[in-house]
Amino acid sequence: MLSLIRQSILILVEIVQLAILVRVLLSFFPNLRYNKYADIVYQITDPIIRPCQMILERLGLGNTMFDFSPILAYFILRIIVMMVYRIF
Repeated sequence: MLSLIRQSILILVEIVQLAILVRVLLSFFPNLRYNKYADIVYQITDPIIRPCQMILERLGLGNTMFDFSPILAYFILRIIVMMVYRIF
């Protein structure tokens, strides 16, 4: 049972990480932002990217040329994976 929970969480984290990578790649092609597939990617990643953007804005890193929120989100997901391995 615990193994199934761990595998489910890890698969979910991997899907979100892949979606974050796709989101980063989409940022290089603004024309593709208004695509139905891009909307799915943004719906998957917004719950973790938006809070990261708010954290970075509070730290004074929100108005830079480069958006660091996907990097922060990726590190948060890695921490979740490490916690899952320790708990389950």
